[in-house]
Amino acid sequence: MSSFVTEVLASSGKLEKDDLACKISKLSRKVEETKEEVTDMINKKYVEFMPSMEGAEELLDQVESVSKDIDLLKSCIENEVQQNLHDAVTEYAKLKQQLEKNTAVIDLLQHLQEFDTAIEEYHRALQEKNFVVAAKQHGKARASVDALKAWKDTELPLVHSLSSEITIQRENLIYHLGEEWQKLAVWKLPSTKTELTSEKSFLKTALHLNRGGSKGDESVPHALLPSILQALSIQGELHKKIKLFGQVLFKYMLKPLILYPSLVVEVSSQPEQGAVLSLQCTETKAEHPDPSQVYTKVLTVLKTLHEHLFVIEVSPVTAKVSEILGDLIWEEMSECIIRECLVHSIPANSSQLAEYSEVIKQTEDFESSLKEMGYLAGDSTDLLKYARNINCHFASKKCQDVIVAARKLMTSEMHNTVKITPEYKLSIPKLPNPSGGEKERKESSKKSAHYDQQSLENEKQLSPNTLCLPMCRISESVQQLMELAIQTLSEVVGSSPQCAVQLFYTVRNIFHLFFYVVPTYHKDNFLKLPHLAAIQHNNCMFIAHHLLTLGFQFKPHLPLKDGVAYFVDLVPGFRRLGARCFVAQMNVQKAEMLERLSTARNFSNLDDEDNYSVASKAIRQVIHQLRRLGKVWQDVLPVNIYCKAIGTLLNTAISELINKIMMLEDISNVDGERLRTLCQTIIEEGPLVFNPLPDENKNKKYQEEVPVYVKKWMTLKEISMVLNANLQEIVDRWAEGKGPLAAEFSCNEMKSLIRALFKNTERRAAALAKITK
Repeated sequence: MSSFVTEVLASSGKLEKDDLACKISKLSRKVEETKEEVTDMINKKYVEFMPSMEGAEELLDQVESVSKDIDLLKSCIENEVQQNLHDAVTEYAKLKQQLEKNTAVIDLLQHLQEFDTAIEEYHRALQEKNFVVAAKQHGKARASVDALKAWKDTELPLVHSLSSEITIQRENLIYHLGEEWQKLAVWKLPSTKTELTSEKSFLKTALHLNRGGSKGDESVPHALLPSILQALSIQGELHKKIKLFGQVLFKYMLKPLILYPSLVVEVSSQPEQGAVLSLQCTETKAEHPDPSQVYTKVLTVLKTLHEHLFVIEVSPVTAKVSEILGDLIWEEMSECIIRECLVHSIPANSSQLAEYSEVIKQTEDFESSLKEMGYLAGDSTDLLKYARNINCHFASKKCQDVIVAARKLMTSEMHNTVKITPEYKLSIPKLPNPSGGEKERKESSKKSAHYDQQSLENEKQLSPNTLCLPMCRISESVQQLMELAIQTLSEVVGSSPQCAVQLFYTVRNIFHLFFYVVPTYHKDNFLKLPHLAAIQHNNCMFIAHHLLTLGFQFKPHLPLKDGVAYFVDLVPGFRRLGARCFVAQMNVQKAEMLERLSTARNFSNLDDEDNYSVASKAIRQVIHQLRRLGKVWQDVLPVNIYCKAIGTLLNTAISELINKIMMLEDISNVDGERLRTLCQTIIEEGPLVFNPLPDENKNKKYQEEVPVYVKKWMTLKEISMVLNANLQEIVDRWAEGKGPLAAEFSCNEMKSLIRALFKNTERRAAALAKITK
């Protein structure tokens, strides 16, 4: 910097270099001399104690003179040199800017030269099919173009042309790589017009794997495959190519091998050209593929690909091609294996769970082989987790199958019935004793012996049929439904706690499903067909009866907390369901009966032949309806329910007839006779509709007990007698409110009937006076 200032001062013409140096030298000498004199004076004053006032003043004047000379010189430098320095800096900046521009031009020319060299090398390598070199040279050329684009101070039309050229050459390289790739992996696929719906449609599928060049062809390198794959990787196209290849491989080869047990893969090797993978069809009776066969077929395909196509690492920093393919197809392939193979291999019974360990081992070996070849990375995959979680899947499949089977039974026809007797018992398999069972059994035997010694047995024993179902008929499907529930609960024994709980709640869901499906699915039939309504009533009572004890029979084997209701809480609901269904049918029958009776014209004016004919026809239709119902419900409903139902309907008809008679204000002799005839028809034929059993001799007992089931039966008999009696007979049967008439009619009712039957006479008035309580 000092030399630069000197040059500036020298070129200014105002301050000579030698003059300035001379002055500075002189000043330096004066400063040194003054310093020595001042030092000497200070030494004499403070050290030698020799005061010298005059010498000090002279020295002071000398110091001031030197200071003025220094200030003058400094002012000269600042005024004259500073201006020259500013001019020099400006000129230097211009020179620097020119130098930078020249440097940038040189860099631009260097990038152009590098681009040209790279493109020439690229074309030479592409012609020689050295794709790795071509890809690298293309990368260098692209880097040069990118550097040119980053130069902001100018816009060259040439840059746009170079960008277009680099794009064109990239597409050209990718095209050649694609052509060579297609020669390495040649697919033979089914026609696009063919529907891929069966194994036969995939028989034309084949994959020819070429090793990448022939030894006899000197123009083509023998190891062409690594070059192609590495070039694709450099260009960023490898993932795309492998993805397309993987999609075709899975759709036309791997997936069919998984779906169809009869399809197998055949590998034919050709020493000079590679290998050919083709699909063949074999005969098999299996509906679903076996896991071991699926694993074998898939490994055959992937091993062949690994040996002939994907054994190469595309670069030290990237993964193997097999790993890329595995990442792309593994998820979809594992889902397909689970959905089409493992799901169907889940055992149907808990006794077969131990045998499933072989499938788990086969799955582990399958994944180990894939990891060795590089197709799979990581420890545990969804496929292996699915196979190992067999207990959960077994429970889920079992529950699903049970629900499907139960719903099928619920929606089947209900006409097929089986007869249930008091001796009927559900077939429950023999269950193993739970832990601690031996100890409890010993304690129980001790208590039993103790009680026997005390002779506490009650003399009066309950009937063997106590708490047993009465004889009736239920649907065969309901019997099978209960057997299905028991079979499902039997699977709980030996199962894991989670599986046991899931199976238990599945059985509960069966009965919940019945509660909603059956009444909805068969709703119309329950209203139209009395037979089905009676069967549904019996079905519900049958289920409710067995639900009382079903849970406790399996309680020792269920890992449930204390206080669980098991199935007892469902019992009231099923009883209501059965009663509601049967009551709805009873209401339908009542409505039909009342509608028939409504055609009898209120049983008035029966002296008219037409009116009497209509009324008689209505009564006969009611009797016929009851007979028909008696036949339909015979041997279906329990005897007590049968008699109550028929008795209720007959009572409805009798009540309607009695009400109509009691409403009549004037009953002539002819009307009375004909009304009595109608009443006698019911009295004679009514008991005959009680036929709960097929054996006619056994039905006489129930026909004699009609008053027990028909509340208005004695009322009908009394009103029939009144219609044919005189006033004295009526008064005698009233017996001052203690006779049979008083038991069936009130005073007002009896008086009203007497007024309708007899004319207003003194005898009638006397009789009315005697009708009192």
